[in-house]
Amino acid sequence: MSNTIYQFSAHNNINENVELKDYQGKVMLIVNTASACGFTPQYQGLQTLFADHQAEGLEVLAFPCNQFKQQEKGNNEEIKQFCDLRFNIKFPLFDKVDVNGDNAHPLFTFLKEQAPGLMGSKGIKWNFTKFLVNRQGEVVRRYAPTTKPANIEADIKKLLAES
Repeated sequence: MSNTIYQFSAHNNINENVELKDYQGKVMLIVNTASACGFTPQYQGLQTLFADHQAEGLEVLAFPCNQFKQQEKGNNEEIKQFCDLRFNIKFPLFDKVDVNGDNAHPLFTFLKEQAPGLMGSKGIKWNFTKFLVNRQGEVVRRYAPTTKPANIEADIKKLLAES
């Protein structure tokens, strides 16, 4: 279990503690998000993936982050309202977190260790970095912020087809 994300928990946007082991058996796409970023329209693509594949076992987990040019200034309620109004998202939003540095959420420290970036870099470079996790809770792949959600769909379908 120590090489899975199931050892972690995080607070959702209404401050409830969520154990990631509650997602056992699901394929997860974990994303650090922001409301005022050039990649913010990816929320729509994430919602499309979620809507199209939730019944097969996909979960999208969004973690707002204000570490990149302060592009997520809002509080949890404001972030939720923005996402509801602009993108009508149905997947879970979590509490705003740091993904880099001394105060990085332990989940993101783990994700970065399991799936380093280009040339082995550990740091997350920008908003909308995505991590794909299989049904066993293992980090399978990391995607750059520029990777559109639709371009991850084939990888998601492959993991959903595995039992």
